[in-house]
Amino acid sequence: MSELGQFAFGMAFGLGALGFFFGPIGKALAARLGGKKLREAEGGLTTGEMTAERMAAMEDRIADLEAERGQLEERLDFAERMLARGGEETRAVGPGQGAG
Repeated sequence: MSELGQFAFGMAFGLGALGFFFGPIGKALAARLGGKKLREAEGGLTTGEMTAERMAAMEDRIADLEAERGQLEERLDFAERMLARGGEETRAVGPGQGAG
């Protein structure tokens, strides 16, 4: 093989190796050697992180529902007090005892 052939072979091999190591296979290999999973290396979420985020969202939703339930209980108590008070006022005035 001539020098030009060896040079061309070396360039082709070098470019192929660069493509291999800087492509998706190279990224996965680097992530595995670095001790990370591929999703972590790409900035995605792992299964544990997704579960933690879902749990945090559910806890926030439960806290919102508990606050809403507390407000509804207060409204119910207020409505019951108003109905009880309204019934007493009606009985106190009675028919024929109004203004007159």
